[in-house]
Amino acid sequence: MPNALFWFRNDLRLTDNPGLQAAIQSNTSLLPVYILDERLLQTDRWGFVRLGPYRLQFLLESLKDLKEDLQEKGSDLLFKVGIPEKEVPRLAQAYDCASVYASKEYTHEELKAEAAVEEQQPAHFYHSALLVNPEEVPFAIEQVPDVYTQFRKRVEKYCDVPQPLDPPARIPTVSFDATPLPDAETLGYKVPATDERGVLSFKGGALAAYDRLDHYLWDTDALATYKKTRNGLIGSDYSSKFSAWLANGSISPRAIYHEVEAYENEREKNKSTYWMKFELLWREYFKYVAMRYGKKIFLKGGIQDKPVRWKYREKMLRKWMTGTTGDDFVDANMRELLYTGYMSNRGRQNVASYLVHQLKQDWRIGAAWFESLLVDYDVTSNYGNWMYAGGVGNDPRDRVFNTKKQANNYDGDGAYRRLWLEGDHDPGAFLDRFLQPIPVG
Repeated sequence: MPNALFWFRNDLRLTDNPGLQAAIQSNTSLLPVYILDERLLQTDRWGFVRLGPYRLQFLLESLKDLKEDLQEKGSDLLFKVGIPEKEVPRLAQAYDCASVYASKEYTHEELKAEAAVEEQQPAHFYHSALLVNPEEVPFAIEQVPDVYTQFRKRVEKYCDVPQPLDPPARIPTVSFDATPLPDAETLGYKVPATDERGVLSFKGGALAAYDRLDHYLWDTDALATYKKTRNGLIGSDYSSKFSAWLANGSISPRAIYHEVEAYENEREKNKSTYWMKFELLWREYFKYVAMRYGKKIFLKGGIQDKPVRWKYREKMLRKWMTGTTGDDFVDANMRELLYTGYMSNRGRQNVASYLVHQLKQDWRIGAAWFESLLVDYDVTSNYGNWMYAGGVGNDPRDRVFNTKKQANNYDGDGAYRRLWLEGDHDPGAFLDRFLQPIPVG
């Protein structure tokens, strides 16, 4: 059998990795590779670094964990900074790999990279980020429902979620000189110190992902009250926080889904345990929306092709970004994001609505700012939710949030707002110090 290159992407794990398993079964040895796309270290059209310091730090921790897991299996990780569709074929040829194996992605830039690799090298792509693969759902991709409820009901009725795959016992590997992973500073970043007010000290990697899963389900039984607490604002356990590890594939959605089912069988089955699976399906839905609509999810009119005009006011945007708009609920949430790289789901809905409906700014600017800062940034969930906020997505209604009412409902005693707004913090200085464009070249 030949050798193959395995290209790690947003699947930074050995457990439940279908592409990795297929590569091992069909080849003599593997070359495990991760290419940090240098374009993510550059600024986007709005001037934001696409891969900001919080997500970069989490990514490097995840790669370190992956590298150690590979070493335990007799392998290692070849890390490069570059253009993946150039580096992957080059490395495959340099190490005499007959083909490339990788996990499938679903959005425009990633699909272009896949096509470019396939033009230069035989390549095989596998679904590793889904509960149910496209060939198993009861509709064609061009018929993915435009309403989540219709999608959910049909998937729940007609589809079974496969059990997660076990990790390989050993990974035969092509001989290569492995080098240490860089740190964020080496890549030109200034990483803020951990803010003690943050909900959780996120640590990247599969080990941390499974620790969090055990904590939320088995150690604390927090899952049993998830539906009641999920709109919380302060503390680590009002919601699962699985999103960060799901985003870069340190854990698979199938692993979480079946752990929830095990919890239901052994501890308790209620509305909260169902709601966790409900939310996993929401995440899934946005990936199917991306499959159906392609590049439209990034366009100003969204999947509705809506003829809309957006304003661009830099001073107003900076106030939103730094949490200095004067709306204390919006400002508290935006400062949490600025200082920690995380914000609750309730907060995200409110600040998005405020940017679009009160400030009349382009929803894509908000989506890009979230892409830069969020430790749990996931391209399809991020743009799917921002299309919702902009009124150009899967919901034809204009979802306008009354932030004053929301503050009274979810922060009635003002504890959350005091936590993030009181003190001598200067968000503008923090922004300028840590979140400036990174020089690349």
